[in-house]
Amino acid sequence: MYDASGLKKGLKIEIDGSPCIITDFQFSKPGKGQAIYRCKIKNLSTGTSFEKSYRSGDKVEKARLESRTFVFSYQAGDEFVFSDNETFEEVHLTADHLGRNQYFIIEDMKVEILFHNDKPLEITLPNFVEKTITETEPGARGNTATNVMKPAKIDNGYEFGVPLFINEGDIVRIDTRTGDYADRVSKG
Repeated sequence: MYDASGLKKGLKIEIDGSPCIITDFQFSKPGKGQAIYRCKIKNLSTGTSFEKSYRSGDKVEKARLESRTFVFSYQAGDEFVFSDNETFEEVHLTADHLGRNQYFIIEDMKVEILFHNDKPLEITLPNFVEKTITETEPGARGNTATNVMKPAKIDNGYEFGVPLFINEGDIVRIDTRTGDYADRVSKG
């Protein structure tokens, strides 16, 4: 249990049996009475956001979350299968559950999966992944005065912007948190 005075942005709590995260936090102390802690909260299971206020002395349930390391094994249709190298337990996640992360998963990649009551909530990939550019237009020479970007695709169809000097076959580093180009690893 957390005391209301211990609430802060990023803290994971449990409300009515659902895991939630505090996305914004404000403290106010009116002239008379107890302090008020106003929180914007996001439900980690459903993705919905709501506001809730707590008074000093209120108790908030601590979320029972568990983070475990898994390795990506294979993709079977719309499902991505991850396995635990110690227990050989498998977790099946759909493309809908993974969202944009599905484009950055590579074979034998280690990931962190957050569980609530043995139900997977979210997946955390390494910050950067290296992928080969499969489709892009040739860059125009001399147009380097500004940070001009052009569209490019990787093997699974994910499209993002790259600098003009990037060509097909180049290996680039992509930031998995934003889905943006980070830098070129090697020429193709």
